[in-house]
Amino acid sequence: MAFRKNNTYKYEPGKNFRLSRSAIDSFMKCNKCFYINRRMNVKDIGMPGFSLNSAVDELLKKEFDHHRESKTAHPYMKSTGRNLIPFAHEDLDIWRDNFKGVSYLHEETNLTITGAIDDVWIDLDTDELIVVEYKSTSTNSEISLNDGTPWKEGYKRQIDIYQWLLKMNGFEVSDDSWFIYANGLKTVGSFSNELKFDTLVLKYTGSTDWVEPKILEIKKLLDQDTIPESSDNCETCSYVTSVNSL
Repeated sequence: MAFRKNNTYKYEPGKNFRLSRSAIDSFMKCNKCFYINRRMNVKDIGMPGFSLNSAVDELLKKEFDHHRESKTAHPYMKSTGRNLIPFAHEDLDIWRDNFKGVSYLHEETNLTITGAIDDVWIDLDTDELIVVEYKSTSTNSEISLNDGTPWKEGYKRQIDIYQWLLKMNGFEVSDDSWFIYANGLKTVGSFSNELKFDTLVLKYTGSTDWVEPKILEIKKLLDQDTIPESSDNCETCSYVTSVNSL
């Protein structure tokens, strides 16, 4: 089987390395896939883009940016029970940029940790920052952050890393965060060139305690010269093993 090289994100011992939030999540899913990608320069299989999800994200950002400019609370914020408005900061566009994001040099490992956030709010009573993620889907099932699905657990880790990054940059950050979750309705009578959504505001209380220990584990793995074992539930490794056995 032929593999694609990844010339942008190859780790070289002794040199500073940029480690994205998604790379940390890759490590937690499967050490072997992470190592092959970052240490051996083999590109991930990749995923298709989700254009409708991206469109919802952009529209939500525009909506919240309007309230950011006017220093007013968006109606979604009122259900939180906290005195919130969108946070205005000169680096917000950088924080949102997928190729830049919030960044922090972890000096012990010489890894620069990065993550591109969707939004940040501020609690006017406590001056704490609130990390916010926009998500969109289309389901007739109840949406819960605690349904045990792997991607929901990944969403939570995503928030935790963003909270850690902001803390490392000197901000006071709340453990509480919110997901703005837009659910495309399938129960309406017709399409009529329009999608209708039921938008939920879901609270998540996270923890950043695990982040730095995980960075240290990642550094140790990147510095070793042997390929680690696959994770038991890694679909990519399972697929490659099946193909190689044909």
